[in-house]
Amino acid sequence: MTRLAANLSMLFADASFLDRFDRAGAAGFEAVEFLFPYDHSIAEVKSRLDRNGLSLTLINAFAGDWAGGERGFAARPGKEAQFEASLDQAIEYATGLGCPRIHVMSGITAGEPDASACETAWIRNMRLAADRAATAGLQVLIEPLNSRDVPGYFLAHQDPTLELIARLDRRNVLLQFDVYHTQIMDGDIIRRIERLKGAYGHVQIAGVPDRHEPDTGELNYAAIFEAFDRTGFDGFLGCEYNPRGRTEEGLGWAAPFLPRKAA
Repeated sequence: MTRLAANLSMLFADASFLDRFDRAGAAGFEAVEFLFPYDHSIAEVKSRLDRNGLSLTLINAFAGDWAGGERGFAARPGKEAQFEASLDQAIEYATGLGCPRIHVMSGITAGEPDASACETAWIRNMRLAADRAATAGLQVLIEPLNSRDVPGYFLAHQDPTLELIARLDRRNVLLQFDVYHTQIMDGDIIRRIERLKGAYGHVQIAGVPDRHEPDTGELNYAAIFEAFDRTGFDGFLGCEYNPRGRTEEGLGWAAPFLPRKAA
């Protein structure tokens, strides 16, 4: 059964971050996700979750100077201290907010002089992340990002990412299957959903190529939703897209999957 989570880093962006929880609840969402909650206390965020009856499906570990182009530390030699600090902070927030999983970003490595050193750093850091997260009962997610939107990112394709995840040998590390990024870099979405059954711990969706609502662009999301259902995936699908206008005005496609709104 298709279940949707509102990505509050992208949806309802005309409101302050905390007010987006209220907008998501009023729109009928049962769950939310977002990138970085760290400008607000755990208590502030939890209060908004609780008063709107929302569950939290995903947060990101702090990824550095986002506006300046940083996208994480895991594959960046010499950034071990920043990596550990961001990891510990994310675990604290995830446990305090009842969030079961953390997306740990790998970083921009195009300018690094030694590709093998980046891979070695990634393996070491991600094993550390997996072990600390496991102690807290959390999953760690790894997401390849398309090279058009995020040039130079350490991971761009799904199969090489899965090979690296296998080398970690940690059961709580899973793929973050972002349909938007995957379509741009690898395609063959339906067969990939089926083939990778069990390898992904979270899914995100958006229209391709413009990253607007899923009812726009080149993908047949009705078929994609059916494919996830066939695999038995029972998690939330994160709506990580840029609305064409006011978020609520573009949610017609989502109405069948927002039972609280229908009620």
